[in-house]
Amino acid sequence: MHDKHLHSHNHSHGHDHKDGLVEHSIVDEMVCHLPYAIYSVAFSLIILSIYSVFSMTLDPAIVKKGSKALFHSFHFMHIVFAATGTVITFCRFSKNYARALIVGILSPTFFCILSDAVLPYIGGTLLGVHMHFHMCFFTEPQRVIPFLIVGIINGLVMSRHHESKQGGYSLSSHATHIFISSLASTFYLISHGFTTWYASIGNVFVLLIIAVVVPCTLADVVVPMTMARLGKKPTDCCG
Repeated sequence: MHDKHLHSHNHSHGHDHKDGLVEHSIVDEMVCHLPYAIYSVAFSLIILSIYSVFSMTLDPAIVKKGSKALFHSFHFMHIVFAATGTVITFCRFSKNYARALIVGILSPTFFCILSDAVLPYIGGTLLGVHMHFHMCFFTEPQRVIPFLIVGIINGLVMSRHHESKQGGYSLSSHATHIFISSLASTFYLISHGFTTWYASIGNVFVLLIIAVVVPCTLADVVVPMTMARLGKKPTDCCG
């Protein structure tokens, strides 16, 4: 009788713990990802500093043109990692592949535009840079779509690997995602003439954290986890 009661107590406790895990897992995931994200932004500034040193002797027009090309390259790579990370996280909590496809298309599209164009445009304007708004998703979709498709396929393939690897995949994908997005955002600024960014490096660092970390964390963690749990009972989400 005592054993039966103990088993019942343990089962109830485990159920509560599981519900608590589900309730707090989004916050836990964001806290877990944040340090990787901040390090990635910091590392991107190191790369940008090296680039600026080697471009000091070049004509500003050449620097702006080269930065525009680099922005597009990093922006397209950002789409790959954004789609991959979104699909991996979604598939950790749901095996509804039709919904994974929809989320894998819409979430990276929205958040890549937000982090690589909208927020850098606003931030650059606030820092006194004359900005020109540009969105590749609308002006040249034929260049964007292949990267989005490959990112989704990559996420689906990686999500089929053993569950023990999924957490590592999610963290590494998110860290690389942040790093690539940081470079895309900074080269977006430089391509619009913000060649004196080093004088405002503190402001740029904070701007990148806001412009990159928040949208990328929403894209990689919050949105896919939330969408994966739609229509599920709390105890089903960890199953």
